[in-house]
Amino acid sequence: MATRTPDQQIKTASGEVSDKPPIARVIPKVETVHGEARVDNYFWLRDKSNPEVIQYLEAENQYTDAMMKHTEKFQEQLYQELLGRIKETDLSVPEKLDDYYYYTRTEEGKQYPIYCRKRGSLEAAEEVLLDQNVLAEGHEYLEIGVYKISPNHQLLAYSVDAAGAESYTLYIKDLNTGELLPDEIPNTSYSAEWANDNQTVFYTTLDEAKRPYKLYRHQLGSDPQSDALIYHETDESFFLSLRKTRSKAYLLMELESNNTSEVHYLEADRTSEDFKVIHPRQPEMEYAVEHHRDKFFIVTNDNATNFKLMEASVEDPAQANWKETIPHRESVKIDRVSAFQNHLAVYERENGLKQIRIINLTTNDEHLVDFPEPVYTFWAGGNADFNTNLLRFSYTSLVTPTSVFDYDMDTRARELKKEEEVLGGYDRSLYQSERIFAQAGDGTAVPISLVYRKGMVKDGRHPVLLHGYGSYGISLDPNFSSNRLSLLDRGFIYAIAHIRGGEEMGRYWYDQGKLLDKKNTFTDFIDCAEHLITEKYTTSDRLVTQGGSAGGLLMGAVTNMRPDLFKIVVAKVPFVDVVNTMLDASIPLTVTEYDEWGNPNDKVYYNYIRSYSPYDNTETKAYPHLLITAGLNDPRVHYWEPAKWTAQLRTLKTDNNRLLLKTEMGSGHGGPSGRYDYLKEVAFDYAFILDILGIEK
Repeated sequence: MATRTPDQQIKTASGEVSDKPPIARVIPKVETVHGEARVDNYFWLRDKSNPEVIQYLEAENQYTDAMMKHTEKFQEQLYQELLGRIKETDLSVPEKLDDYYYYTRTEEGKQYPIYCRKRGSLEAAEEVLLDQNVLAEGHEYLEIGVYKISPNHQLLAYSVDAAGAESYTLYIKDLNTGELLPDEIPNTSYSAEWANDNQTVFYTTLDEAKRPYKLYRHQLGSDPQSDALIYHETDESFFLSLRKTRSKAYLLMELESNNTSEVHYLEADRTSEDFKVIHPRQPEMEYAVEHHRDKFFIVTNDNATNFKLMEASVEDPAQANWKETIPHRESVKIDRVSAFQNHLAVYERENGLKQIRIINLTTNDEHLVDFPEPVYTFWAGGNADFNTNLLRFSYTSLVTPTSVFDYDMDTRARELKKEEEVLGGYDRSLYQSERIFAQAGDGTAVPISLVYRKGMVKDGRHPVLLHGYGSYGISLDPNFSSNRLSLLDRGFIYAIAHIRGGEEMGRYWYDQGKLLDKKNTFTDFIDCAEHLITEKYTTSDRLVTQGGSAGGLLMGAVTNMRPDLFKIVVAKVPFVDVVNTMLDASIPLTVTEYDEWGNPNDKVYYNYIRSYSPYDNTETKAYPHLLITAGLNDPRVHYWEPAKWTAQLRTLKTDNNRLLLKTEMGSGHGGPSGRYDYLKEVAFDYAFILDILGIEK
């Protein structure tokens, strides 16, 4: 086994040799799986109650600080750049619900939003409902989970996580007095809903693996310990969530695994009754429900890979009574639908781009909302009002800041309510975006979205930041980021590889990047990188890659497969210890993700996962410069995965390139919760990249 020697230490820009990086103790843990002896030298790092583990993580942080000390002024410069582009004191577009206008605002110097409303008109006096800055006092981290106003607008149910572990405590606030009610409920998940009586709250709780698995009904003023258990999901591959239909008529209990779903419904006026199932779970059949008057609209993949739209009477919505509204189409995927009093908004994907189909439910006329740019994305707003002909959405592209529109579904007119203000004189005419295609090894055309300053010449001299994800059917859609200007204005090209495993090109795009086809995700990314080099956008010595979580798995896999292809790799909370994690059913997400990665208790899947798992495939060879991050309280990708991977790389890598592990000791999967802390993290990442590339201003 190779070890680092003093002459392999990395020099700072000033030429000073840094302290030696920490080397984790090797304590082999041996177990036999499918007849193979598995040796895990760093299994001991899983025990964060062991002081030596914390000492090791802190030593890595100290080493990272030492290695980046010479960039401190540059980090501050970058931070001020990033900060200088955002409007620190700002206001969201108010959303009208009944007689109230709800919005959030931010104040200069404060990390978090303030939740407010006005009654009757926008000129009315402001009422502060919740100030997250006040809640965060005394905490390094604070995240709001649930935020639900009661139907009569007199009460607020909200939940708080102060550690990043994604376990929330639920509170009820009296909006008339500003006082908290004694109803305090710990260990809740992301979903809770009011019944229409303003006295009943339904909420979900977590099991030991952080899986939402129980639904309870709580009556205000009663002891939460006596709350009625409404449903207990015993199948560890299913997550339980709850939502209210936009019509406010029904509560929907949704039970979902990665490829199967089941929905139960209850009239929100009849909270003492039992939920009824629409269609019992059927393996690999997914469906989602939306209510409209006397019917349910149902989006399903039943005999429809790209999904189709069905409808059924609320009187008997069993599958036998479903009728087809929009048939399955090979080239168009239906993501979801949103029902209004007289319209249906159908959110679709075609040829890698999102689109909105508007259907008039009275005349059956339909049209597509027009979008002006070749590369763009959008997301729907809250649209809390069911009885409206206005659809609110936010539109953005790689060059267009996020813009909030109200779209008249009858006249097709749109009103710009607000465009994100980019301070410092941003001129979008100086930038250009495009979409190109790389050819994968099997002939598949893989889209790449690009943005750069106009006048870019394809001479191979530009640094490129190539971003990727490619898992769970999650698409990386091209959106605007003012932070990214700090790279573009220094000559960078920013690129998104829309690789298989996402759903940009439809459900089949996802299916071809999971289970025993997972390696398509990695080879697609490599093919995209090579295409950018072949087309002279960049060279391997100027190519930077970044991905987080499952995108961090991507980073680890392609780094093992083609370390020569990349100069710098930034792996954020990377899922890299795939075999060990998927063999441990006690870890959150493991069982439900058998449908994504495969169950390694099956030898076929074990061998396949073993063949690409980054931790298991680290070798004695040269690697790119690596920045790896972790969150001590992360319940999704536990800190020990990036920590173990870093420890293994330290003993095996043969190069002099930087290898830094940066662990957030007080947060979880998403990193810092405050907006200023987040900008400091971005500045740190950019300083790491730019310093290595020799771009010092």
